[in-house]
Amino acid sequence: MRIAVVGASGRIGREVADVLTKQGHEVLGVSRATGVDVYTAEGLAEALAGADVVIDSVNATTTETAAVTDFFRSVARNVQHAAAAAGVRRIALVSIIGIDQFTAGHYAGKLAQEHAYREGPVPVRILRAAQFHEFTEMMLDWTTRGDTAYVPKYRAQLVAARAVAEKLAEVAIEDSGAAMIEIAGPHELELAAAVAKLAARQGKPAHVEEIVDVDDPNHELQARGALLPGPEAVLAGPTFEEWLDHKYPAQQ
Repeated sequence: MRIAVVGASGRIGREVADVLTKQGHEVLGVSRATGVDVYTAEGLAEALAGADVVIDSVNATTTETAAVTDFFRSVARNVQHAAAAAGVRRIALVSIIGIDQFTAGHYAGKLAQEHAYREGPVPVRILRAAQFHEFTEMMLDWTTRGDTAYVPKYRAQLVAARAVAEKLAEVAIEDSGAAMIEIAGPHELELAAAVAKLAARQGKPAHVEEIVDVDDPNHELQARGALLPGPEAVLAGPTFEEWLDHKYPAQQ
């Protein structure tokens, strides 16, 4: 099967391309590195020519609500248009669990992306994922000031990016399946506690402090667990602790 991966150079794009290649599929990488701008649609029609399925794993470089919503909505409409013209069978999109209540930032953009895809002619399947284990690394980088990381209160059920990629590949190639599926890790945790474990393995920063960021319009939803999976979600390992042991082995 010929599968075009939009955002092939990103975290999930790289992983899903690797999964599909090892399964024997022909992967068409679609990214700026391959001369395609999915926001403007430059090169997109040519990139999707001959594809059976499209996977959208593209990410945005901004979290400003208007800009990120415009970006994701435009990408979805462009991909739908080009996919329909190319005779693509279906589109698989990776999104985020629990975003229906969010009206600001990245989550609002992803929700707009989902809606735009559903409005198009090519059938779309959506895999809503929890935040990745790797999100703790990003959070540590974003929030560290001096010897302390100030991590917002956030209930999560972190999942490995590789597990998401494997499920996304499955969703994309199956001839039948649910229109929306959720995937999360095996256990709920507090994000600050997970970041603290990562900091301890890295040896810095010295402290991790959980905070309530009242300037973030999403802080209440994140704190009360809006981004946790529902009862029908697929739960996939490894656990956060297993991922941590593999990537950051404890010093003896």
